[in-house]
Amino acid sequence: MKIIIAGGGIGGLCAAIALTEGGHKVRVLEQAPEIGEVGAGVQISSNGIKILDKLGVMPGLEPAVFEPDAIEMRMGSTGRQVFSLRMKDVATQRWGARHLQVYRPDLIEALRARLEILAPGALTTGAQVAGYDQNADQVTAQLTDGTELSADLLVAADGVRSRLRNQMFGGDAPVYTGNTAWRAVVPAECLGEFVLPSTGCIWAGEGKHAVTTRMRKGALINFVGIVETENPLHDDQPGRDGWRQAGTQAEAMRDFGNWSPVITKIIQEAGNMFRWPLYGRAPLPRWSDGRVVLLGDAAHPMLPSMAQGAVAAFEDAVVLARVLGQGGDVIAAGHRYFQTRIQRATKVQEVSAANLRLFHSQGSLMRGISFGSAGLAGRFAPGLLYRRYDWLYGAEV
Repeated sequence: MKIIIAGGGIGGLCAAIALTEGGHKVRVLEQAPEIGEVGAGVQISSNGIKILDKLGVMPGLEPAVFEPDAIEMRMGSTGRQVFSLRMKDVATQRWGARHLQVYRPDLIEALRARLEILAPGALTTGAQVAGYDQNADQVTAQLTDGTELSADLLVAADGVRSRLRNQMFGGDAPVYTGNTAWRAVVPAECLGEFVLPSTGCIWAGEGKHAVTTRMRKGALINFVGIVETENPLHDDQPGRDGWRQAGTQAEAMRDFGNWSPVITKIIQEAGNMFRWPLYGRAPLPRWSDGRVVLLGDAAHPMLPSMAQGAVAAFEDAVVLARVLGQGGDVIAAGHRYFQTRIQRATKVQEVSAANLRLFHSQGSLMRGISFGSAGLAGRFAPGLLYRRYDWLYGAEV
């Protein structure tokens, strides 16, 4: 089939690779003038690495990955460790692949390079899909510059503020979750005595939490700090909730200045601090409208508290390619895609929201109950913690 993908981010590029390998002719339309991402970290759990490996992306990504020894939780204010769960070697043995941390621009480049090998020239930048029209035989993507392109299927991978989702569901607007995320990337060598251990670390506190990871073989440190707050930006100003909104170190220090010196050192050394409000949408009754299907954040935006946003888009991509490969009617394939993915995607959304509430536990009693049980399990019965994520990390999507 001839397939147009609206959006050249992580989900759109992965879908393009999976669909090209399925024998389809794919064209990716990305609104940005060039492919690239503001620097940020991505954790890719075993279920995602298995997909990237099967799609042939891992050889290009391998030079830039970092494999943490463990995933741990610490108290943000003191740095006291709550638990540590070993991941190196264990992830491969238990779930079939490593658990890795990567720099988002490196992941984007590895996906782009793999697509270029499979389908040279399939990616077009500076092309934004504004809407669509369709009939029984084809769908027509309508671009903002007036261009119209026809195909057998249109995949909407255009993010949480998807224009194509809006056309499907009218007034289904994103809702601010009450949380804003800070992010920064610093060279590990800048941290001196406060250099992080070789882990992915969750730092928990009242009404806020942070995550620190390593990237590019450990040379870079990624910081994401999520704070419960009123929306610092304004919905009536288009684009103001994007990834590239700059904040200041002073503002970030107001949120995290009384935390562990490791966290404050990262903020002090950050050349740039960015922040973005986190938006969500309720689960949908369907992900398709005739010959148009939703994918990734356009279908199921997630809080980053399970590090599954990118991986869920990978899963969407391979499931979509699989149901299309089964033949038959394209519209029926869109329904099978939704039925296959909706339960799992909704569960990940729910667990992500529950994790955020746990990390932000209010009051000493609640924190003691929540973190005390996790600490005991991590120390004396780690198998219980591993088992909690077998359904997610061990899945063969």
